Amino acid sequence: MGNVTYPPEKIYIPSKWKRPNYDHIILWMLNNNDVCKWADFCKEPIEIPPGTLSRHLEALKRNGYAEKLSRGHYRITSEGRKEFHELSSPKGKTHKLIYPPNIILKSGRNYSHWILWMVYNNDYCKRSEFLEDPLSINQSSLSKNLSILIEKGFLIKKEGKYIITRAGKSEYSRMLQKYDLDRQTILEEEGKRIEEITNKTIQFFDCFRIKDKDIQFRFLNTILTLGYEKVKPILKDEAVFHKILLFLSINHPDNYPNFISPEDFSKIYKIKKTTLDYYITEISEGKIYPQRFFILPQPSGEQYYFKSDGKIERILRALVENNMTKVFYLNKLFSQSTQNDPTIDIESIVDGIANKSCEILFNADLKPALKQFLPEYIKYLAYKIKTRRKLKETYDKLEGIIWQSISDNFQLEITENMENQYEEQIKEIDKKIDLKPENLDLYYLKIRTLIYFNQYQEALKLLNNMLELFPESEKDIKLLTAVVHRRNQNIETGLKIINNLIQEFPNNNDLICYKAYWTYYLDNKEESIKIIKELTKIEPENGIYQDTYGEILMYFEEYDEAIKKFLKAMVIGIDDWYVYQTYIKLGICYKALEKYDLALKNLKEGKNLATKSKSDSETKLKWLTIADLFLAQINKN
Repeated sequence: MGNVTYPPEKIYIPSKWKRPNYDHIILWMLNNNDVCKWADFCKEPIEIPPGTLSRHLEALKRNGYAEKLSRGHYRITSEGRKEFHELSSPKGKTHKLIYPPNIILKSGRNYSHWILWMVYNNDYCKRSEFLEDPLSINQSSLSKNLSILIEKGFLIKKEGKYIITRAGKSEYSRMLQKYDLDRQTILEEEGKRIEEITNKTIQFFDCFRIKDKDIQFRFLNTILTLGYEKVKPILKDEAVFHKILLFLSINHPDNYPNFISPEDFSKIYKIKKTTLDYYITEISEGKIYPQRFFILPQPSGEQYYFKSDGKIERILRALVENNMTKVFYLNKLFSQSTQNDPTIDIESIVDGIANKSCEILFNADLKPALKQFLPEYIKYLAYKIKTRRKLKETYDKLEGIIWQSISDNFQLEITENMENQYEEQIKEIDKKIDLKPENLDLYYLKIRTLIYFNQYQEALKLLNNMLELFPESEKDIKLLTAVVHRRNQNIETGLKIINNLIQEFPNNNDLICYKAYWTYYLDNKEESIKIIKELTKIEPENGIYQDTYGEILMYFEEYDEAIKKFLKAMVIGIDDWYVYQTYIKLGICYKALEKYDLALKNLKEGKNLATKSKSDSETKLKWLTIADLFLAQINKN
């Protein structure tokens, strides 16, 4: 048995008539050992059968009670410790509850808010606890509100307990804004949210011996704004996500001259370099989150990252805006000519900003990198000002004129990655719409362009106009509106639109399929699987529905069952447009099950079919990138 600590006999052999609680046994092992190997659970004295062990470990991982560190190595999470103590507590022990403050209870019978507050501030709640004092919610109101919260994906019901989901926690934060809570209460509520995240990060720091307080602070600050949910559908291991954020936290200008290369980081922290490179690029370019990371490159190859809207960027932005406005005012004031706009000495401006920035923000050694960076950054700020909501006040109008002048004076070449590309594309599309205002496809093209450049509010405005112009396409336009809301992280709003469409078009099964997707976006596993399962019974020979069923199962890590659905989808639609995606998803499932030969075979076949597919190039590129990412991971094993 080596140094492994095993539970007392009463844990794994409770009695002759009672089955062992394998969740309790596994959590006991994980709680009382730093790390447990798969083999540790199969040895004497506990000897958990492999099939049973696999089922229970997967369930514990899905519920956030355990996490996989590496192949065959597991450890407990902070939520797992809570669950372990709950399972270890004496039977019949009182479940002590924390109740909402009076300001919430006395502001009206907003039962959904009471319920959200209860499940957020307690590990779980039972139905009877909502019926008792001080809440005393009546039966019918309780049933109605619980059903709504579960349908929206804010709660799940498990073994008679109501538990809040990640989406529910976000809704809880929004809910608090509606109450006039005092400063201390707000701090306490935010403290709970931070505590939940810091419990995980403390374990992460302990595991990888991250002791530098500045790095710890930057990491925590980043993880509070960049949620794991955005990357979870592809990046299943949250520990890998934490490593990616750690790389950004280490390679920060405040940490100069300390730096760790991607090659060294991948070796030390056991992360595939291809995975690290891919996500650092996607995050830094703002393709995953609204925030982006600016890069200061050094001649020797080091790259230092700082976040948009972070401390450094806010101060730098103030310095740049103040400097540019001052130069414009003075040039205008002392200009000898009233006919021409004043000239701006860009080089001296950049030099002045770099000098000031290196006095208060950056190490002086970063000045050359900063001077290279500033012209692009100034152009970025000019774009942000120009695309801001309509400038109403006199000063705002003047600010817009100043930045327009700045943009004109810099005369930088338009590159593929610059935001100016957005304006050019929109202008071209608008010209075509002016010539053919009845062409609906041109409007769809403009919507795709707006989504690509994250211009969600503009997309929603255009979609509202399209409803008036093309009432015969109401269903498709509203469905696209739901998609835009989802892309903008307003998933509940998108789901509401889809539910309304289902009522309006009750015989349209594709809308039911979309609802299955939306409920899994909200992490509502039971509802999502229930919907798609019923749909595949209604249309068993529809390959898209089988593929969707497989994708939902894959998302919830039920890989064996997902494989069955993907194989069925292939048989049904051997030549259909979606099959290349099915092969790639099948390969991902085999990779998760460590069946690498089958994973390689299906990923490669998916890539081959994708190159021949007539699907739009953007979708193909996305799936080819995903396939390459998983192929690189397998080839490293």
